[in-house]
Amino acid sequence: MKLATLKDGSRDGQLTVVSRDLKQAVIADGIAPTLQRALDDWSFIAPQLQKLYEDLHDGRAHRSFDFDPARCMAPLPRAYQWVDGSTYVSHVERVRRSRHAEMPASFQNDPLIYQGGSDDFIGPTDDILLASEEWGIDFEGEVAVMTDDVPMGVQADAALAHVRLLMLVNDVSLRNLVPAELAKGFGFYQAKPASSFSPVAVTPDELGQDWQEGKLHLPLRVTWNGVQVGKPNAGVDMVFNFGQLIAHLCKTRNVRAGTIVGSGAVSNKDESKGYACIAEKRALEMIADGEAKTPFMHFGDTIRIEMLDANGKSIFGAIHQQVAQYKK
Repeated sequence: MKLATLKDGSRDGQLTVVSRDLKQAVIADGIAPTLQRALDDWSFIAPQLQKLYEDLHDGRAHRSFDFDPARCMAPLPRAYQWVDGSTYVSHVERVRRSRHAEMPASFQNDPLIYQGGSDDFIGPTDDILLASEEWGIDFEGEVAVMTDDVPMGVQADAALAHVRLLMLVNDVSLRNLVPAELAKGFGFYQAKPASSFSPVAVTPDELGQDWQEGKLHLPLRVTWNGVQVGKPNAGVDMVFNFGQLIAHLCKTRNVRAGTIVGSGAVSNKDESKGYACIAEKRALEMIADGEAKTPFMHFGDTIRIEMLDANGKSIFGAIHQQVAQYKK
């Protein structure tokens, strides 16, 4: 099934069931008021949402209406936890090679993750508000999963059973703030402002054979200012699958329902597939020519991130945003 959260003036919005073709929707207030409430009691609530989903397709759902992504918040407008990985080692290798830095051997067998801010996500069509272009504004096209409760010490194969929903992500990054933060040896903070998520979150069964072994095997289409700059396949060159990421996260702690885990910027070894973040394009330029020529984003720039099925239909809806200047 497909779920969204509509704006209603509250912090957590209204849980909504969306049709497979993303054309119709129905409020699920009689079942669960919010997506977090559904995740907290998934085994009981999910079958009821599934029934409403079937009713929507059969024309039996009362009060159905036309679905409009512009009315959407992020599927989880705020989450208990947002953890982002870096599972495409080709991306890390290129960025490090452009700085003449060695790739530690551990990067091939020990996942990289950081914990981002999760109290204030951006809706899929809302502006990305930032105060300065000098910060080096970048997009990062990613896939993410949402979990229910996961116990500490879970193994990777068992961890996949706790994946309840998948989404797309624009992990907004401020590249020019990264070096000073990492030099302190304490990780990202200001360089990682609020992230954006696709209008719709999708259960794994909706993806069929495209969801295999904890990876989503479809191209991620990234369009910057109306020009498609990348279509890397999210299932190719993903060194650590989502089960491995979740198991890594749970090594020393329990993970609670509503945790979101990102893949990191999707990247393929095949350079012809383009890029899902500007930093990778600039890294390739530095490797080839000794200098980066592609600028970061400016105010007024637009970014669109979307994934299509084998029939060319949008699965999650599109993240489609403009960068705008934040003013107090």
